[in-house]
Amino acid sequence: MDIRAATPNDVEAIRSVARASMADSYGHAVAESVLSRSVDEWYDAEELAADVAARRTVFPVAVVDGEVVGFAESYVVDRRERVGEIDWLHVHPDHRGAGIGHRLLARVEETLRDRDVDRIEGRVLEANESGTRFYEGEGYDRAGVDEITIDRETFRERIYTKRLVEDRPARETKTYTDDEGEEVYVDFDRGERGSNGPFFPAYRDPDHEERYGYVCGNCEGLDVAVDTMDRLECLDCGNRRKPARWDAAYL
Repeated sequence: MDIRAATPNDVEAIRSVARASMADSYGHAVAESVLSRSVDEWYDAEELAADVAARRTVFPVAVVDGEVVGFAESYVVDRRERVGEIDWLHVHPDHRGAGIGHRLLARVEETLRDRDVDRIEGRVLEANESGTRFYEGEGYDRAGVDEITIDRETFRERIYTKRLVEDRPARETKTYTDDEGEEVYVDFDRGERGSNGPFFPAYRDPDHEERYGYVCGNCEGLDVAVDTMDRLECLDCGNRRKPARWDAAYL
């Protein structure tokens, strides 16, 4: 087995692995049509090729006998600290149990460490027991729980983290003012990747209880639109985020 950086020539193989992996993990719980639409949405060939080629993305693939059988995708988000977010970690069902997930994660961690990341974060549905065991076995700590909607059903999602640097100072808290003079408080601990910079959730109060919306980390604008698929787009600079994914471990 070889672990190497993905290339644009791997795009169709990556899409095939993602489709087979998600069907195996969720075929019992989610309709095939929903799975198919999700893969088409998240793994659009043109956008995937751009992600693979982008310098900001960490995108290793696992190759066995010349065939791509697994991949991971991660990227760096500057929050209050520098965070490496694991977007996906897929292994084809026919190749699970052979340590491929471990090798892919090790490559991601090594690369993110070289990019001065403070900690790494991955999210796994509680229903994905193999995924939660995987991160716990790799030394990741549970850092919280979120909820995510799949085909109109709500699932709980665990957040796992591993620290790489202990003593780097955190980003200072900053407030913004909207067009009506209202003060907006930004949570830099929960940045979401965008095409040109992260999006940070914004609140009307310093305790982060009353939601305002988002601030764009690229231009610091507050005019951010959200659609029903949870896409984000800054109407000032065009920075955008893809629809929310479900999980970060299919292995």
